[in-house]
Amino acid sequence: MSEIESVGRILILVGVGVVVLGAIVMLSSRLPGIGRLPGDMLIRRDGFVFYLPLLSCLIISVILTIVANLIFRLMR
Repeated sequence: MSEIESVGRILILVGVGVVVLGAIVMLSSRLPGIGRLPGDMLIRRDGFVFYLPLLSCLIISVILTIVANLIFRLMR
């Protein structure tokens, strides 16, 4: 496989990844619990709201890591 073909393959995979990530973001509001888990911090003060979704980010990171590992193993 030539160098330009491998660059093309990488660009296609990045594009598919961006589409999948966009779909996940669009559907995340419909998933029960994501964004409102016990490890997510919400601080409300007068005229100030701070939201840090720690546990939600951790769960999404684990899921994306598993998916990425599966994809890279299938590419070998």
